[in-house]
Amino acid sequence: MSNQTENVLLGCIGAPYGIKGWVKITTYTETPQGIFNYSPWLLNVNGKMTEIEVAQWRNHGKGVVARFTDIDDRDDAARLTGQEINVKEAQLESLSNDDFYWRDLIGMEVKNTSGYHFGHVDALMETGSNDVLQVKANARDGFGKKERLIPLVDGEVVKNIDREARLIEVDWDPDF
Repeated sequence: MSNQTENVLLGCIGAPYGIKGWVKITTYTETPQGIFNYSPWLLNVNGKMTEIEVAQWRNHGKGVVARFTDIDDRDDAARLTGQEINVKEAQLESLSNDDFYWRDLIGMEVKNTSGYHFGHVDALMETGSNDVLQVKANARDGFGKKERLIPLVDGEVVKNIDREARLIEVDWDPDF
C-alpha cells in the first residue's frame, strides 16, 4: 500500500440553489444525507485540493442542498458547480472483514467455481433488489462476452472475496 493518503470521491456540487449561496449536491453515498457525515470536504479548486466546510444543509425533494462557510451569494456558489467532493480515505468508517466499499471491488478478477475467467470488475450498480457487478473481459481474457452483469449476492452467487489475491469467486454460468 502507498503511504500517500488517497482521496475518495463522494459526490459533486451541482447548480446554485437560490440567491444566498446554496448549491444542489449530487451524492454517491448510500443515502443522500450520508455525505454530511464527512467533514471537511476536499474540492479541486484551480488545481489545488482545498478543504471546505459545510455551514448548513437540508433535504430538498429527493436530494440535498448545502451552503458552505464563507460563501453567501449565488455567484460564489456558481463557481463551485461541477466540483467533485472528495474526503481523505482515513475519514471513512472502518469495515469488518466481511464488508467492502464498492471501490475495494473495482479491478478485482472474477472467476467462477470451475475456474472460468470472466474478467475484472469495472463498476457496480444498485438495482433495488441487489447490487450488481459489472464485469468486463479484456482481449487477453479470450473469447466470450465482453461484459457481464453478475448479482452481488453473498453466499448464493458470490462464494468468496479474497482481498489479498484480489479475486472474487462466483457460482455463475459462463453462458449467462
